[in-house]
Amino acid sequence: MLSVTTAAVLQATTAEGSGLGVPDLVPVLVRAGKFVAGFLLVLVLGWYVLEPAISRLVQERNADNPTIQEAISRYVRLFVVVGAVFVGAGVAGYGQFLSDSALVIAAGTLAVGVAAQTVIGSLVSGLVLVADPEFNVGNFIEWSDGQGEVQSITLRVTRVHTPDGKLQTIPNETLTSDVIARPYGRGRFRVVEHIGLAYEDDVDDALDVLEEAATELDGVLADPAPSAYVETFESDAVLVRVHYWIDDPRHRDVLGIRSAYALAVKDRLERAGVTISPASKRELQGRIEVERSEPAST
Repeated sequence: MLSVTTAAVLQATTAEGSGLGVPDLVPVLVRAGKFVAGFLLVLVLGWYVLEPAISRLVQERNADNPTIQEAISRYVRLFVVVGAVFVGAGVAGYGQFLSDSALVIAAGTLAVGVAAQTVIGSLVSGLVLVADPEFNVGNFIEWSDGQGEVQSITLRVTRVHTPDGKLQTIPNETLTSDVIARPYGRGRFRVVEHIGLAYEDDVDDALDVLEEAATELDGVLADPAPSAYVETFESDAVLVRVHYWIDDPRHRDVLGIRSAYALAVKDRLERAGVTISPASKRELQGRIEVERSEPAST
């Protein structure tokens, strides 16, 4: 009996000293349970439903680029965790705490945004390129500074293999802010050549020669057929534009084909008596003065 009484006294003393009884702990436990439930619900849905769906979508568009797949998966999981924390806090009734911290969070976000503006811009541009259904690994693209085949797309840069064998790394912001053309993407790639002809020669015959030279060249497609046009009249030459197509620049030596075409054009035009425009002539005017010096006296 004495031991029971002593235990009761100790329990009462502990309760009085701590200021919390069992009834006071119930709301705290309920809030904690709501937070855990909301957090786990969002976490499970995000990790096992949302993230696999996004990963499959990215994998379909970037099958040969595991870098972007892994990066997207990590970012999605990070966003899911952050969202789960906010949802759990809201369900548990910690909205007042979040609202009180909103100013601090906004200030921190602004500071991070200003400090990492370029990095964030590249990341956003990378997400835009990944979401673009017309921009994929394997596409042959052309922009203001060059052209080539897209090898990989990361969240910060895009790597392009150029026709001359270089692997060029381009910031994603450059591609999203520039005009991108896809000269190849429907089974063919157009090559454009510019040739200057002398005014004294027959331009019509020269156009026929230029088209025939491309038609008989190995690697040039017959459909669409090569074509030649008069583009402009320069001060010292008639500038002609020639179009011809090849089937796949990824499996063709584009520079080799252009070189072979240039040699064929030179040979054919010489045999046809058509002169490729010589270098521009310039008239120099001025006066040369020669100063004669007196011989030194001995």
